[in-house]
Amino acid sequence: MTFKRIFGIVMDSVGTGAAPDSKQFGDAGADTIGHVGEHFAGKLALPNLAKLGISNLRDTPIVGVPVAQNPHAYYGKMQEISAGKDSMDGHWEMMGLPVRKALNTFPNGFPADIIQKMEAFSGRKVIGNRPESGTKIIAELGEHQMQTGDLIVYTSGDSVLQIAAHEDVIPLDELYKICEYARSLVNGPEYLVGRIIARPYVGPDGQHFTRTANRRDFTLEPTGPTDLDRLQQAGVHVVGIGKINDIFSGHGIDEGYHNESNMDGMDHVDHVMQEDFTGFCFTNLVDFDAMYGHRRNPDGFGQALMAFDQRLGTVLANMHDDDLLMITADHGNDPTYTGSDHTREFVPLVVYSPSFKQGGSLGIRTPFADFGATVLDNFGVKGNNEGQSFLADLQ
Repeated sequence: MTFKRIFGIVMDSVGTGAAPDSKQFGDAGADTIGHVGEHFAGKLALPNLAKLGISNLRDTPIVGVPVAQNPHAYYGKMQEISAGKDSMDGHWEMMGLPVRKALNTFPNGFPADIIQKMEAFSGRKVIGNRPESGTKIIAELGEHQMQTGDLIVYTSGDSVLQIAAHEDVIPLDELYKICEYARSLVNGPEYLVGRIIARPYVGPDGQHFTRTANRRDFTLEPTGPTDLDRLQQAGVHVVGIGKINDIFSGHGIDEGYHNESNMDGMDHVDHVMQEDFTGFCFTNLVDFDAMYGHRRNPDGFGQALMAFDQRLGTVLANMHDDDLLMITADHGNDPTYTGSDHTREFVPLVVYSPSFKQGGSLGIRTPFADFGATVLDNFGVKGNNEGQSFLADLQ
């Protein structure tokens, strides 16, 4: 069975239980969607994901989300092999490019030579320079930043350098130029960092600062061809929605949309579904991660899941018989866990088409590259030597 259009939706950070190597990452016992279900104590309403089999793929069902007796979709879990647990690692691996060498992280802040070069380039002083929650460090240093025009620089457990600035103090164009320069400092060989993230915020004071949708990720250029490149080179139309364009530095994408929010992203999905094309639409919905996972907010995380599930109903209703929907995640970010970093977890895999005669289990797929290999296989494109297609298992 082959499909004219494939829609891949990444629920950013919606993990489904600790991966076998989770202890190595300090994440033993993490279970993003499972713990959100427990937090909601039976009131997590995900009827569309439930009928597709989101609870079926787990050893223990999500509290409040019943196991489907006759699941409409194929379901399973994917296990990552990349050295990190960041969005870049997860998405690259999905598209046939696992990140096997660990990128640099900075648990003690960034080295003086990087900071000095950023200050010289920008003409602004750097403050912060430590691992920290974004909302916390902005609340702490934001008023000072507004008064002085300094740059708030911080990191996390992932390979990221984040620069926060008030939009009324440092214009977005200037912030982006500073981030582009910072990107040039950490492309190797001495320092290799996955993402530089511009984190603009607004608000009058530390009690009311909010980060805006003008976030932008300046990602390491892919170190080799990805499945998006392979599709594009074969003449298959590729659409990127959300931070897909940033994660792949624009490579392999014919048509791109920036998301203001999860719901804005789903609006873009609805729009693309009305287009007549042959190809692959790859979507990232980041609010689960950025708004709720890192902030350890299980209430918000669950509400975002339920809002996505409602919008998923529209997607299912608008699908053609020759469409395929593949829902997954790039890593975990358990909002009930300690700290504020991503968590190393299995990710869900739910695959649906109206043309399916039945659903069933796809088991545990590893690496994530099985996802991209299946997309390539559908369009008769070769080149992903990392994953195994499960297209033949879909009936």
